[in-house]
Amino acid sequence: MKAVTFIDHGGTEVVRYGDVPDPGPDDDEVLVDVKAGALNHLDVWTRKGLPGVDLEMPHVPGSDAAGIVREVGPDVTRFSVGDRVAVLAGVYCGDCEYCRDGEHSLCDDYYLLGEHVPGVHSELAAVPEDNLIAVPQGVDWETAAAAPLVFQTAWRMLRTRADLRPGEKVLVLGASGGVGHAAVQIADYAGAEVYATGSSEAKLAASREYGADHVIDYTVEDFGERIYKETDGRGVDVVVDHVGEETYPESLRSLTKGGRLVTCGATSGPNPDAELNRIFWEQLSVIGSTMASLGECHEVLDLVWDGTFEPAVRETLPMSEAARGHEMLEDREGFGKVVLVPDSEY
Repeated sequence: MKAVTFIDHGGTEVVRYGDVPDPGPDDDEVLVDVKAGALNHLDVWTRKGLPGVDLEMPHVPGSDAAGIVREVGPDVTRFSVGDRVAVLAGVYCGDCEYCRDGEHSLCDDYYLLGEHVPGVHSELAAVPEDNLIAVPQGVDWETAAAAPLVFQTAWRMLRTRADLRPGEKVLVLGASGGVGHAAVQIADYAGAEVYATGSSEAKLAASREYGADHVIDYTVEDFGERIYKETDGRGVDVVVDHVGEETYPESLRSLTKGGRLVTCGATSGPNPDAELNRIFWEQLSVIGSTMASLGECHEVLDLVWDGTFEPAVRETLPMSEAARGHEMLEDREGFGKVVLVPDSEY
């Protein structure tokens, strides 16, 4: 089969598309004929190299994909040949105290397909049965591939970890990205007043279409000052921040007293000044969130499948042009997700 691979850590020049051995499903695995995959910033970070993650090269990346079941292992009970499925990237043990409590993304042995082990940007992918979710007829492959990682992440951030309530004010940073545009939709669905940041008129207009009530071009104005003015000095109840060092100080300043900053990443760096004095004096909460539980995945993806939420696709590319997709994410081109399709399906 053909697959996207990294031959080493580095820039986009290390990305290849070529022949690799066909995978065979283990007893509890399903072999998926991949119809579409989707890029995430996680793929960029994995390509560049993550501290403590030692990958065997060449590495097949990719945490999002959807396709048709071609073969099942003897222990598989939930899927049959011909079923339509999408990939859930988080792998968990099922036995630790967190898994027993239904908190799968807190699993002691948690890891992600495509980040810690070979991923699914390939013509065929062998995936554990527990990492697949059924895709109804009528849902196109681009939607099925683009939705799982970002919508489960944003859903857990806002509905579970931040406990977002109707009528609250939410600021979503980087609203044109995968998690950002999902968070805008989820916050709007929850009945919140949504503020969204972006870097162009086109991105801000798209954010409005997906549910933002107020938009801020962070390239021409300080979002913290704008929030202060828009809210008459009060601030917002929740900030969704996956940028990190670059935005953290203004994110804290944008919060009302007792507000919550929820984060799932740190693209600009992981170690900002903690500002503990602001946190304790204004009684703020800084909340971490990673991926989602199996139950949360089903909750939010049901709302994608029925059309309540819509993954925006900025461009669809053949897998042989995966390097171009990486460039689009790094350069923040466009709004929404980049989808990759096997060249044989393109």
